[in-house]
Amino acid sequence: MIASTGAWVLERGHRLLLALTGGRFPRTVMGMLTLELHTVGRKSGRRYSTLLTAQVHDEHRIVVVASKGGHSDHPDWYKNALANPDVSVTVDGVDEPVHARPATPEERSELWPQVVRTYRGYAGYQRRTDREIPLLILERKR
Repeated sequence: MIASTGAWVLERGHRLLLALTGGRFPRTVMGMLTLELHTVGRKSGRRYSTLLTAQVHDEHRIVVVASKGGHSDHPDWYKNALANPDVSVTVDGVDEPVHARPATPEERSELWPQVVRTYRGYAGYQRRTDREIPLLILERKR
């Protein structure tokens, strides 16, 4: 209960800062790029927005971690992106269409150490669950 309340407060505070600064602050959290992922619900067809961080990003891709804090099930935003992979992201106040796809096993084995190096908490999340925490690659459409 306390952890979920803390997460709620953190997300609401983050959303407020983004709204007040036109999406320009905070640009990073603990060295990770902050972004808002916009997906379409696989069941509802509604548009959803989720605040995330990305440990790996460059001019071609943004990589996000579907950890759900080590929960036994994938997060809904990940399931939605797999079902409807033409999603968008907002970074630094700019909306951009991207194509979402899961990392291949080879890509994950290369990227996972970079992810954990940036935020060690992901290693703990992986130990907490039997599922392999997937990485979602958001490929820029340029």
